[in-house]
Amino acid sequence: MKLKWIALLLGTSLLLAACGGGGDESNGTKEKTEEAPTETSSAEDIFRQSCASCHGQNLEGGAGPSLEKVGGKYSEEEIQDIIINGRGSMPKGLLTEDKAAVVAKWLAEKK
Repeated sequence: MKLKWIALLLGTSLLLAACGGGGDESNGTKEKTEEAPTETSSAEDIFRQSCASCHGQNLEGGAGPSLEKVGGKYSEEEIQDIIINGRGSMPKGLLTEDKAAVVAKWLAEKK
């Protein structure tokens, strides 16, 4: 009898775990959404969130190259293209086009 109760509890636990997950779901599916940059999200904030782990908090480099003087090497458009399409070991698609444009403009000023 104990074995049946244990099996029932285990089955219920698995079912609840598989159906759980929380989140704000209107149609039962999860969608990854990324907010467009706003006036309150600055290039520095976007950089810290998505780029600093490889390029350093102060643009000094790390796993990725230093970006301290990247604006002297590349134009704003070239920087945006690199952010969107990747280059070398940098993967593409880390930022939306809107966010890439904000960060590229900021980085192009680093000379």
